[in-house]
Formats: sequence, C-alpha cells, structure tokens
Amino acid sequence: MKKSSRKSQLRPTSSMVKQAVFNILGDIEGKLFIDLFAGTGQMGFMAMERGAEVIFVEINKKFANLIRQKGGRVVSMDAIKFLETFESLPDIVFADPPYNYENYQKLIELSLKKLAKGGIFVLEHRKGQNFGAEKVKTYGDTALSIWRKEDDQGSVSGDL
Repeated sequence: MKKSSRKSQLRPTSSMVKQAVFNILGDIEGKLFIDLFAGTGQMGFMAMERGAEVIFVEINKKFANLIRQKGGRVVSMDAIKFLETFESLPDIVFADPPYNYENYQKLIELSLKKLAKGGIFVLEHRKGQNFGAEKVKTYGDTALSIWRKEDDQGSVSGDL
C-alpha cells in the first residue's frame, strides 16, 4: 500500500475561514502570532501583512524551507515540543493540525498555558468536534474553536 504523502494531507485554509480568523482577531499589529502546523504558511503570512511578529512552526522540512525562502521565521519541530519549550508568551496561537491529529487535548492545554494574558487561541478543525471552547464558528465542513486567556492563572473564556 502506498503511504500517503504530507502534501496530500495538506489542507489549506479556505479564503472564507482565513478572512473569518482575521475578522475575529481584529488589529494584530505588534502582536506575537504563532502559526502551528504552518504548512505553506498562509495564515502566518497574512498575520505578517497585518503587522504581527510571526513564528511559523512546521515539522515538514520541505514546507519549512519554503516558508524561510519567503522570509518567514520558522521553527522546524513538532508543535507540542515547540509549545513545551517556547519561553515567550504569544498574543495569538493559531493551530491547524491534520484532521486525523491525535493529540488535540495536549495541544489545547499547552496553547492556553503559553498565551499572554488576554491572548487568543484559535483551533481550526473538522466540524462536529467539540473541544470545550465557549465560542465555535462553523464554515462549511470547517470549524474554529476560540478561547481567550483571561488571566495569568490560565482562566479562559469564549468572549472576544
């Protein structure tokens, strides 16, 4: 049986969902934006266009190199390992893991823990999955679960 390539698993975020994310985030100029599972880097580059400082996290070396060639700051490692070792407090974490991803709970827990106070975590996933976010927006077969970190103790809210 042929092993599926990472490229065939690449699921670029639709234009409608990209626009929705940035409408939800509002003004991000000067904010630290982490693009987990960056793929081709679409979301991170859109964040850069809006004035954010962006760190792309992409384990696939080919995609990481393509992002670097376009001028992106890339960390080529597993998203969970990145979150476990990253020292700064990002204002925004955007994650678009493969739909068959098996570590959602750890990803959510670490992303929320790492956010700066008032920071926003946006998780793109298949419609119909429930991760306990207070705010979920659905666009076709894609959903965005959204959390805002209320305080330094890790309290979160769905209010934006």
